[in-house]
Amino acid sequence: MKKELPPILQIGDVLISSDILTEQFCCDLSACKGQCCVEGDAGAPVTMDEIMEIEESLDEAWPDLSASAQAVIDKQGVAYTDQEGDLVTSIVNGKDCVFTYYDEISDFDTGKPISGCCLCALEKAFRAGRSKFCKPISCALYPIREKRFSDGTVALNYHRWAVCKDAVAKGRALHLPVYRFLEGPLVRRFGQTWYDELCGIADELKQQGYL
Repeated sequence: MKKELPPILQIGDVLISSDILTEQFCCDLSACKGQCCVEGDAGAPVTMDEIMEIEESLDEAWPDLSASAQAVIDKQGVAYTDQEGDLVTSIVNGKDCVFTYYDEISDFDTGKPISGCCLCALEKAFRAGRSKFCKPISCALYPIREKRFSDGTVALNYHRWAVCKDAVAKGRALHLPVYRFLEGPLVRRFGQTWYDELCGIADELKQQGYL
């Protein structure tokens, strides 16, 4: 029987919800069609540095944006301050991130085409080698949500969302914990040494019967 895991772990100045070690997750774009870029009432959280990088990449992403998205960017820019005082990417019609576009993808398992998938124009330009910026780290880290405090401490929490139910099911089928699924984004945000320490803590907790 597994022991009760402490709710919060810590590496340096980063507080980590234990859910990130225990919950399992793997995006299933063929099932959800990218609804996380559409649902919600605000854009993706961004930093001032990311806004500058987005603006530098804008010309490369521009052709894939809808006319409505282009109009929003022309009027208010690539980001705005939401009701909670956070900088977020601009949105269209109160929901779609301005950098979304819709296209067909191939199902990973069957190879069959799936139409109407919501994708990221910034990421498309990056993967094509046309820009150096992939997408906001808040997008890359999902379902982890990051909260920053005035003393420099950062808190990482696992966010549960109904639109990601297929990702949860796929993660459980693959036995893939959140922190393993998000290895790349976590290394990008906190560095390889930090991530290796996180994995070491997880391994120790497994040996001690917590995981």
